[in-house]
Amino acid sequence: MQIRSIKSGACCLAMLAATGIVHAGSLSNADQQFMTMAAKADMTEAHEGQMAEHQARRTDVKDFAKTLVRDHTESYERLTELAAKTGVSIPKGIDSGRDRTIQQLVHLKGARFDRVFSKDEIVAHRQAIAAFKREAAHGQDASVKAYASKMIPVLETQLHLAEECIKPARHT
Repeated sequence: MQIRSIKSGACCLAMLAATGIVHAGSLSNADQQFMTMAAKADMTEAHEGQMAEHQARRTDVKDFAKTLVRDHTESYERLTELAAKTGVSIPKGIDSGRDRTIQQLVHLKGARFDRVFSKDEIVAHRQAIAAFKREAAHGQDASVKAYASKMIPVLETQLHLAEECIKPARHT
């Protein structure tokens, strides 16, 4: 009787594992690529935000940087949970030494950093918004589409903040 319970339990575990594999296999290549891109973007934005907290001069840029770190860390955590549910492997880190923008920013401080960082954030957020809207509209997996849809307003708010940071300083 006990052996039969163990075999039944093992069969159930095998079926659950197979279900996860089937779900991961059923996720479209485009959805998987989107998740990989989103993970890299989250980690890059959080890293650049941390840099800006230390290297920016203006208070509004530093505040924006804190928002980036918080929002993109939370987004990466949600994406990690989604990846676990869908069986998709997402990157766990970035190579900051190979990222052109990070390498440019690492050598800047003060007003020059503020200007370059803010301009880069505008470009990066416009690209991200387009990619997230594309996924929300055309993605195959409902949970990946929901994640993309939920992030669009966050990214749009960040774009607005970046655009405000590029304006001439009214206060520091």
